[in-house]
Amino acid sequence: MTPISPSIFPVKVCGAIRNGLSRATFQFFGGCALVLMMLFATVAEAADYELGPMDKVTIRVIEWQTAEGAFREWPTITGDYRVGPSGTLSLPFAGEIAAGGKTTSEIAKEIAKNLRQKLGLVDLPEASVEISEFRPIFVSGDVQAPGRYPFEPEMTVLKAVSLAGGMPRTTGQRFERDYFNARGDYDVLVAQHDRLVVKLARLQTELANAREIKVPNDLIETSNAKKLIDDEAAIMVSRTNSLNLQLNGLNELKTLYQNEIASLAKKVDVQNRQMDLTRKELTSIGGLADQGLVVNSRVMGLKTSIADMEGKLLDLDTASLRAKQEINKSTQNGTDLENERKAELATEIQSTQAAIDESNLKLGMNRNLMTEALVNAPAAMGHGNSEDAPVMQYSIVRNSNGKTEELPAEEGTTLQPGDVVKVKIDMSRS
Repeated sequence: MTPISPSIFPVKVCGAIRNGLSRATFQFFGGCALVLMMLFATVAEAADYELGPMDKVTIRVIEWQTAEGAFREWPTITGDYRVGPSGTLSLPFAGEIAAGGKTTSEIAKEIAKNLRQKLGLVDLPEASVEISEFRPIFVSGDVQAPGRYPFEPEMTVLKAVSLAGGMPRTTGQRFERDYFNARGDYDVLVAQHDRLVVKLARLQTELANAREIKVPNDLIETSNAKKLIDDEAAIMVSRTNSLNLQLNGLNELKTLYQNEIASLAKKVDVQNRQMDLTRKELTSIGGLADQGLVVNSRVMGLKTSIADMEGKLLDLDTASLRAKQEINKSTQNGTDLENERKAELATEIQSTQAAIDESNLKLGMNRNLMTEALVNAPAAMGHGNSEDAPVMQYSIVRNSNGKTEELPAEEGTTLQPGDVVKVKIDMSRS
């Protein structure tokens, strides 16, 4: 399973607030870290799935640097890790983490807790754990290529047997086997094709800034269309929320700088009034000083005050210009975020459409193979239901809570990671 790439962390936002903002503002953005980290989790990751040996996870750790006013990713820890035979994950700094029987969210909390304790961190770092590859399933018995195969969500017995090559080669069952293999491949391709079609609909909806994904015409009568739409809708909501968080952060920055400009304008007004009063006072005593009625030190003091006030006015003008520049920078950052999102969506749409075209070609090829097999062996249509066709018997060996049990299964039975599919051909009716 390939996880969805996490949203780009708002580095531009952090950079924009690095200078000239109060501690309260930094704390506001630090408080957003947990929400943003939650967006790293992919929809494909099951919240209640318990990890086991041979599962592969992607771990990311991010820490808020108060002194720098920015988020920092920990490249030493960030990466892919596989759960060992003993059910543990071995991470730099965090040490050995017991992962067997735990969910990804539980492991993420334990990683953050260990890092804080071992490194003496003031703030708890943010950790995210995604499932990037499930532990494999195994197919044994009367199949063409028994062995180990990668697990995919919603994998059924029929799909697993198809990956294993279907029925073994026998002279009297050649065309039945060909039909079985083509049909299994066809079912797998149909599932992949449906997911791609819904993904394309979601990408087009995002690009149009619409709120609801329309069911594609190809899937209107498909039984699992609603689930596929719901999955893609969840992805769209996560991506939209991520973008909105970044844009809202930039808008907050602009508001803060606008308030700062307004405050500076009031200070400039007060400073000008004070300077006018001081100049009037200097003018009123200027003649008296010439007549020796006022000491020159007072005149010099007033002139010095006026010079200081003029310097402060220049500082206020400079601060106002800097705040206006930051507003322009925040506006540009917002525009860049939206442009990058549109470019990313356009690229994804192009690659998804190419994948759909390739899927259509493969579906056509498998339909032709099934037709050819049925022409030579009409009994293959029954998949073992006709009197002349062999009966395929399936069972699943599953480890649950430390106990191994063998369960009867059908072609449509859904598998779990680590399952062993046993296949037996009953030739008594052939």
